[in-house]
Amino acid sequence: MTPRERVLMAIDHKEPDRVPRDLGSTPSSGISAIAYNRLVVHMGLNVGPAQIYDVVQQLAQPDLKLLDRFGVDVLDVGRTFNTNKEDWKKWRLSDGSVGFIPQWFHPIQQSDGSQAVFQGQHMIARMPEGATFFDGTYCPYPEEIPEDLSDLDEQMGRILWSAMVHSPWDHSGEPDFWADLRAKAIELRQSSDRALMIVCGCNLFEWGTFLRRMDNFLCDLLTDEAGVERLLDALMERHLATLEKVCQAVGDVCDILRFGDDLGMDSGPFMRPELYRKLFKPRHAMLTDYVHKHSGMKTFLHSCGSIYKLMPDLIEAGYDVINPVQLTARDMEPERLKKEFGKDITFWGAGCDTRHVLNHGTPQAVRDYTRRMVDIFAPGGGFVFNTIHNILPDCPPENVEAMFEELDG
Repeated sequence: MTPRERVLMAIDHKEPDRVPRDLGSTPSSGISAIAYNRLVVHMGLNVGPAQIYDVVQQLAQPDLKLLDRFGVDVLDVGRTFNTNKEDWKKWRLSDGSVGFIPQWFHPIQQSDGSQAVFQGQHMIARMPEGATFFDGTYCPYPEEIPEDLSDLDEQMGRILWSAMVHSPWDHSGEPDFWADLRAKAIELRQSSDRALMIVCGCNLFEWGTFLRRMDNFLCDLLTDEAGVERLLDALMERHLATLEKVCQAVGDVCDILRFGDDLGMDSGPFMRPELYRKLFKPRHAMLTDYVHKHSGMKTFLHSCGSIYKLMPDLIEAGYDVINPVQLTARDMEPERLKKEFGKDITFWGAGCDTRHVLNHGTPQAVRDYTRRMVDIFAPGGGFVFNTIHNILPDCPPENVEAMFEELDG
């Protein structure tokens, strides 16, 4: 069985020859550059320092040698961009180790030791000295959702997730981008039997929080429904235009399209299910429906936190896969999730707790946790193994190795 067949079989809720696994196919299923540097040295892999393809979260693009060693079954097509040595430049990570960042990324060190990113007069992101990721610092609509959204594209371009975007989207402004994306994806399909992922965002709730600030947008949901609808409709116009191009370019080449919209806190959803059903569910359904009708790709939603109360709606909205399956949040008990939703959606994640176990536990504790999650989620298919979100900088390399060894055990 090929890795691609293994992943698609699991998504179709059938048990493949073994549990498929992921590391680094999305910016929510990857590994910190600091942890990566330690891991490849620990494993004796001569692959050099991390290429930090996601500069916001400081995530490494895992070398194929590491993916081969761990038997990873899926690849991000974004890795087909920035493949030349001259595409990268040296960068000092907060632990003192060396990585490489894209040539286009130009943070400026401040007098307090922090790194800041500017667009014109606007500071749009900042990473304090000693920190391991950038925070957004720019909010374009702090007072209200404007009646006139004619500057929305400009303002979206100043949000760090757009201005500092990972590959392949850091090339999206180039005139031949869509043709290049298709050609590179086809080449990757021909050279690899792994499943292929295209990361496509299309966030709705999150864009509201980026543009208005979290506290303001949460208030908007209750006090300015007309403004929220106006903003969401403007976002949908842009998202559907992007999906049209993505489906035309790689809809017959890639296997999975990854959406993102963090809907949960540790304690529960950001909003009542009734509000989600009114404002977001119909639009999420439009996005998934477009992909299903215009491509052969499965739909993957990254949504952090306690989303148990929204799971029936997310399934009805048409998502095939949910990630990262944050078991540390309220109501997200693994047995409960598998029993209630395991026949209707694929869990991509849940494999090991990155908050407490993978970074602070012993290798044996990691093995035990990993085995328990596989025993719960794997029966009947519907499970792709991945950690609960990205592997953090403080994770010991021997724990990562123990986790993947347990999968082979």
